[in-house]
Amino acid sequence: MDSLHSTMNQHVTGKHLSFEERVIIQTRLKDGCSIRAISRELGCSPSTISYEVRRGTVSLYHGKQKRYKADQGQSVYQINRCHCGRKSAFLKKAGFINYVIKHFFEDGRSLDVCANRSLATGEFLHYQTVCPRTLYNYVDQGLMTIKNYDLPEKLKRNTKLHHVRQNKKKLGRSIEERPKEIEQRSEFGHWECDLVLGHKTKDDQVLLTLSERMSREFLIIRIPDKTSASVMQAFQMLQKQYSEHWNDIFKTITTNNGSEF
Repeated sequence: MDSLHSTMNQHVTGKHLSFEERVIIQTRLKDGCSIRAISRELGCSPSTISYEVRRGTVSLYHGKQKRYKADQGQSVYQINRCHCGRKSAFLKKAGFINYVIKHFFEDGRSLDVCANRSLATGEFLHYQTVCPRTLYNYVDQGLMTIKNYDLPEKLKRNTKLHHVRQNKKKLGRSIEERPKEIEQRSEFGHWECDLVLGHKTKDDQVLLTLSERMSREFLIIRIPDKTSASVMQAFQMLQKQYSEHWNDIFKTITTNNGSEF
């Protein structure tokens, strides 16, 4: 009795009954316990116990008595598990598959033509066929005498979907469009900007650097991180600092295509 009570309330809701729980059901029924008492002990619904007793009940003594047997309940459960789940339509629709194979080799029709022509001519109804995509899957799985090397176009085509990035990076103007006078370093006010990152584990070691091309003057500004918001805040601070001289000192600023710019 104690060994049977050791499994009490161990049943997980939504899970199938185990063989040990079926043994408990058989023992409790033999002791005269009710369905509800057994369901409380196992921690499951009374209907679960009722269905299980119905499935596992066998006739004894030439049909004079009926008793629940854990072995019978487990056997019926395993048989039902083998028949559950979605079944392939390949065997059920063998007539259509043979039709496709015949016209593929004899008439040189593609799988798509075979599938659509069978419906157009009325030789098969919709529920008797499978779609062309399923036919190609059967070929990949080796279920048909048609092989991939019989489908040269299938091997040529790239069936991968092409996705358009929603957040595509917006690049600025190319450096090739920069005016020639900037390249000659003959005029003050043309700067090149970049970020210098310190230790990777420390976000506060980020420096914004600006180098003037003609004078080689160098500016360094520490920023909190390498985001575009921090970079823009640094430029706003510079603009406020130089105020009315901003346009004369910073005529152009060239950066790379980093996300921070």
